[in-house]
Amino acid sequence: MIAGRVPTVSSAVLQQTTATDGSENTAEGVGKLLASLVPEWLQQIPGWRFALAVLILLAGVYLSKLVVRLLGRPVAKRFARQSVAQIVLSGIRIAVVLLSMFVALGAYNVTFPDIFVFGTVFTAVVGIVLAPIIGSVINGLFVLADQPYEIGDMIELDTGERGFVEEITIRYTKMFTLDNSFLVLPNSSIRERDVVNYSAEDERSRLTLSILVTYESDIETARRLIERAAQNCDEVIEGGPAIRIGNARYPAKPTCYLDEYADNGVLLTLRYWAKQPYKMLTVRSKVQTRIRTLFEESDATLEFAYPHQHLVFDETSGTANVNVSGRDWETFPGDGERLSNAEDSSRRNT
Repeated sequence: MIAGRVPTVSSAVLQQTTATDGSENTAEGVGKLLASLVPEWLQQIPGWRFALAVLILLAGVYLSKLVVRLLGRPVAKRFARQSVAQIVLSGIRIAVVLLSMFVALGAYNVTFPDIFVFGTVFTAVVGIVLAPIIGSVINGLFVLADQPYEIGDMIELDTGERGFVEEITIRYTKMFTLDNSFLVLPNSSIRERDVVNYSAEDERSRLTLSILVTYESDIETARRLIERAAQNCDEVIEGGPAIRIGNARYPAKPTCYLDEYADNGVLLTLRYWAKQPYKMLTVRSKVQTRIRTLFEESDATLEFAYPHQHLVFDETSGTANVNVSGRDWETFPGDGERLSNAEDSSRRNT
């Protein structure tokens, strides 16, 4: 029975080759070739072509995963940006799946003219529905080309959310916030928003801390201790060459400036550089704690200022006659006001 099957298969293959005129090099020809190799007794079963098409499609999905696994490392070495490498691998996987789908359609005896007509009608109907998604895809290509951020970068949105970029696709960007929440940002909207990238090129971030001291404090000693407090923090750059931002250069060591003579004290502003932008609040807290400790340990006159008022009365202030009764104010003629209970005159205290 096996020996009798070989001539049958050979003749079927020859017939398929002659009929397609070299179309075995196409997906449709491959699909029809696979269908011709199915035993005749299986071809008697209703729906065998559909089952074959499903098997081919499943095999294509598995093959796409295998191809991505084999090409993953070479593609990652070829492209420096991880997001671009992921897009390329996704495109390879989609291409393999589409190729297997065309092979499956060929096995199902569907010709390419039929596919073209169906695809044209389907595209016209679905194109209107999928217009927002298509817009996100186009904007995703611009995001990949403009390179505003990369996977692993710490970014901040114009709404205040701050977090790390987890994934970049041609349709959306995934971000984990510092509160461990998950955000999915369509590329069509993120290109219209202000995005601050703290990890781009240089992770060093310049921070500002304002401190108000009293006018009676030793200002020079306060400035020196504030600078020393920042230098003693491991997360802060102690010093070194000036750091360039654009065409300007700024000192790397913490520097305290006399900012303003305010109403309630002298405003001192500390500018310092954090080595990394990932825990800014922690760095700020350590610097402030260290400043308070140094102020308390110093023998100089150092005091944090806060709003307070002193009321001074003299001979020009007039006379205030005040009675305390507990509930209501009642005004009497004279130089001031008297606090009294209008309902119970017996409870008045002069």
